[in-house]
Amino acid sequence: MNQKFIDFMRTFIGKKLAVAVSGGVDSIALLHWLVEIGADIVCLHVNHGLRANADVETEYVREICAKLNVPCHVFYWSGEKPKTGLEAAARTARYKFMTDFCHENEIEYLLTAHQSDDQIETFLMNLSRGSGVYGLAAMQPVSERDGIKIVRPLLNVSRAELQNYCDTRGIKYFTDEMNSDARYTRVRIRQNRHLLHDKLGISDERILLAIENLNRVRNGIESDIEKLAGDVMENDFAMFSDSFLFDLGADIRLKFIGTLVQKIGGNNYQPRLNSLELALDKLHGDCKFTLGHCTIRRLGERILIVREGAKTTFRKRHGKNRKIEK
Repeated sequence: MNQKFIDFMRTFIGKKLAVAVSGGVDSIALLHWLVEIGADIVCLHVNHGLRANADVETEYVREICAKLNVPCHVFYWSGEKPKTGLEAAARTARYKFMTDFCHENEIEYLLTAHQSDDQIETFLMNLSRGSGVYGLAAMQPVSERDGIKIVRPLLNVSRAELQNYCDTRGIKYFTDEMNSDARYTRVRIRQNRHLLHDKLGISDERILLAIENLNRVRNGIESDIEKLAGDVMENDFAMFSDSFLFDLGADIRLKFIGTLVQKIGGNNYQPRLNSLELALDKLHGDCKFTLGHCTIRRLGERILIVREGAKTTFRKRHGKNRKIEK
């Protein structure tokens, strides 16, 4: 077992944990490792009904959980599936099933089996999009979705190590055929990533070190932005002056607006960088527009962000330590 995994999990010993298990090598190895360290876990498995082997994989997850004496709950994604954006819709449905279960059973942490190869692929995908610090920092070891902490204890463990663990012990796992479908950007990156090392001498370890450094920068920015957002935000709206916004540095300004939109709109993620840049351009003058389930309005020197559908009047709204009326 990987020592970095053991060290990471010390924080969670004694806590009730849910673990997402698909039947693939990463999650099957994670399940076994959690059992080995004596973690208090419940397995959550989602059958999307999208692959021929979906029912076979579900039964295997049930069987292996029974063998390991781990409670197992299976969810079925039924009904009509979208014709476009199927992968994203399946991911949204999967997290909804699991986070709802966690809320209903008072479980604070949901563990997923994202590993270091996933982390590197995410970094390279975001690099190809021209992402900033947040995108290049890739996945965080602990983040939040729908009020549940999403924990990724394998981000410093390679796919090869997890596969070797299962293979040498004769532990069965399933391989998703989509993992070799070159129509997907992530798969093309996976198939050609070796060229970075072979042709340019850029090792996986150096990429992971860069991601770790970027994460430190992101965490520092987030801490500052959380404080700024708290200064201007009430329960269901934020109101502040244009000078407050435009006196901030360019990067802070973007993430400040993104944070407010995420919190007020009740979103899992902030809007993409280009959407935030367009929003800031509009906010240089009087305007009213929607973004991320929010309505954003500027009138004179005042800027207001409310949940979409709420009134956008400034009258009788009370900001932090002040009253602004029109």
